[in-house]
Amino acid sequence: MKRNDSSKASLRERAIHELKEFVVIAAYLFVCFAAVAYFKASILKAHGISFAPFGFAVAKALICAKFVSMGHIFHLGERRFNSLPLIWPTLYKSFCFLALLLVLNALEEIVVGLIHHRAISDSIAEFGGGTLDQLIASSFIGFLILVPFLLFGRLARSSANGILGKRSLTIVIRSKTHKRGLRRFVP
Repeated sequence: MKRNDSSKASLRERAIHELKEFVVIAAYLFVCFAAVAYFKASILKAHGISFAPFGFAVAKALICAKFVSMGHIFHLGERRFNSLPLIWPTLYKSFCFLALLLVLNALEEIVVGLIHHRAISDSIAEFGGGTLDQLIASSFIGFLILVPFLLFGRLARSSANGILGKRSLTIVIRSKTHKRGLRRFVP
């Protein structure tokens, strides 16, 4: 009976941890998406076009946060380049998460299109803003949003695991002149 109670407690703790992580991811993505949406709205307003996509930013942040949570569950992009400086595994993981978000968002567009009785080709044509330029720009902005998020997440995990000192930031730089490739910076 005790084992069952402890497994329920650990399951409850895991669920609470996952929910907190989801909320943090969704909040971060909402702030980023809202800033981009506000920028787009201000540009369109300057040309006399009314555009208020802030509800879209909330919905997209929640959907993308779920997709990012799925990537974390499957340890997406975590097993390569770990012996290299911190920037390389971060860039690799950001590309992996970007690819995941692009694929899952494309599938989402297709499903929404099917619900609204649109052809799959029409749904894909609207993906990423409707033009190749908008898709590339959206992907680039998405990548720029993911890099700091994943970098700070990795630094937070390193700090929690005791790799980083209390008041110092360890910057990993591989070079022949530094022992073990670590250089300490104390703010």
